[in-house]
Amino acid sequence: MSEAIRNAFRQQASTCRAMHSPLTANILETLAETLDHNSRTGARILDWQGEPMSDALKLRIAGGLHALARSQQDGELSELYHAGTGNFAATLGRVLIEWDDWLYPWLDNPPQTNEVGRSAALMAGLMVAAKRLAMPIELIELGSSAGLNLNLDRFHYVLGNYYGGPADGLVHLKPDWHGAAPDGIWPQIVSRRGVDQNPLDVGKDDIAARLLAYCWADQRERLARLQAAIETARLYPPVVDAGDAAEWIEFQLREHQHEGIARIVMHSVFWQYPPREVQQRIEKAINQAAATASSKRPLAWLRFEPDPPAVSPMQLRLDLWPTGEKLHLATCHPHGSSINWFGAENPA
Repeated sequence: MSEAIRNAFRQQASTCRAMHSPLTANILETLAETLDHNSRTGARILDWQGEPMSDALKLRIAGGLHALARSQQDGELSELYHAGTGNFAATLGRVLIEWDDWLYPWLDNPPQTNEVGRSAALMAGLMVAAKRLAMPIELIELGSSAGLNLNLDRFHYVLGNYYGGPADGLVHLKPDWHGAAPDGIWPQIVSRRGVDQNPLDVGKDDIAARLLAYCWADQRERLARLQAAIETARLYPPVVDAGDAAEWIEFQLREHQHEGIARIVMHSVFWQYPPREVQQRIEKAINQAAATASSKRPLAWLRFEPDPPAVSPMQLRLDLWPTGEKLHLATCHPHGSSINWFGAENPA
């Protein structure tokens, strides 16, 4: 089994390198070759009883090592992360032993990320929905994590030749944009709420630090953007309920919808995680709500997800009711750094 574990680390390293994170790739490649049973952490990884890919085992320890480097508690490790070069094998081998008790708990839970770059695509989709529905929006999000993307209308955007959002917003998003500008209008969001199995309260310093640790260390622009989004969330704390996504969306869609308010369900890189029976319950709840949607109480479903079995690129899709329109708006980089925009005239 340990060889399968090592291959999972190599596979993740290849993905990191392809996504322009050579430091994280080097860390994982080194661990793939050097992990042993001389520490509790190393032994637990090599003897992992679950599925290393779906359990995100590699990113659990990567997050722990990045957190330790950011804490400045181990000068040699911090310098390795800062420089991006050095004796990876010697440093990581020592750190796994000397910081064994510190790193071991990082294996308890899968990483939680909240990639704010995806808001560029989500906002473009919301703009299309806002133009089509022509009314204020009640936004509900599945798999919100820390709820950072619920603040997407408080960010500033450059989407092709479109400029939108508050110029003094702390988060500025300017993806590599291909295609015409988004064919929509700026949305008026009158309420927003999300759900997650384990919501993260970034108002707490230790939780904010944990979220930052899961961002790949050499992607400094992403880290700066995430920090800005955390600061925005501290100014405008998002409401994220703890709960099961299917049960939560069933309840939310049964709640009274005021006339003249559009209800939009949104999620990004969420669909791959719940089991099929949960997906089916969510689909059923949305379809039942869609059946009662009207021009005065419309419904939309906006999602930034891959087309299985592929894991990339992401597909931005928007379904609208009562019209029944199904739009394939764009294909996107998983972090939202590039967007190939098709527009609202492209049916799904």
